[in-house]
Amino acid sequence: MTADAGGYCEQLVREADKDRFLATLFAPAERRPALFSLYAFNAEIARVRDIAREPMPGEIRLQWWREVVEGGRSEEARAHPVAAALLDTIAHHRLPAQPFSDLIDARTFDLYDDPMPSLLHGEAYAAKTSSTIFELAGMILAESDAVVGNLARHAGIAHALAEHLRLFPRHAARRQLFIPLDILRRYGANPEDVFAGRSTAQLRATLAEMRLHIRGHLAAAGDLLATAPAATLPAFLPIALVRPLLKRMERRGYDPFGTVDVPQWRRQWTLWRAARRPRAMAER
Repeated sequence: MTADAGGYCEQLVREADKDRFLATLFAPAERRPALFSLYAFNAEIARVRDIAREPMPGEIRLQWWREVVEGGRSEEARAHPVAAALLDTIAHHRLPAQPFSDLIDARTFDLYDDPMPSLLHGEAYAAKTSSTIFELAGMILAESDAVVGNLARHAGIAHALAEHLRLFPRHAARRQLFIPLDILRRYGANPEDVFAGRSTAQLRATLAEMRLHIRGHLAAAGDLLATAPAATLPAFLPIALVRPLLKRMERRGYDPFGTVDVPQWRRQWTLWRAARRPRAMAER
């Protein structure tokens, strides 16, 4: 990996995914460039809708990345700092190509305004996107095993669903619905109320159930952390931020369409604390 490509990835992660940038600082220095390349790739794929703005250009961008991770477009990839760094990481750490392809395929959902059909679909989407990044980061830091795979699954689903709640106002404003339709319907919530910015009792009940599902996955991740290889723990530090976010959403007067986030100083302190007390990452 060239210094220029590595530096570009590090700066991109610092700007686009500050939590993972800070978490990576707790990893061994020699593993950080690989982690930054993985997280930079994730940031590139996650923002395709924002850059492309229309589905077809977005499909083309995703197809380009699909061909890159599957071994095509080598000359073009070497001219792209994130792609070049990622390919070096895949080769050096012998990462499988299939999870990258599956992640890209799952992100196609982002390009369209189709609602998430069910919780089952939502968790599958989270597993192919968020959980994949956690597991690949774990593989960079140490050899993967069954514990790390299960931990990544629960951590990734908890993290992704929490992000969907955090970004709920943004998604609603552009008529994008990551909250599963089956849960909305169970409480009689109307997607059009979501798009109109109406905080109904039915919607609040739906979001409360989503928080319960997140806490369930967070608890499962917490149980698995105790037996995970210590070397992989920096990969999982971001899940320490899920619980503080949920607590803010459970305060009196919570507005689903308002900005709800944990202040930056608190995020940094939480990551620092979790790095020293791994069990604190997923405290109940």
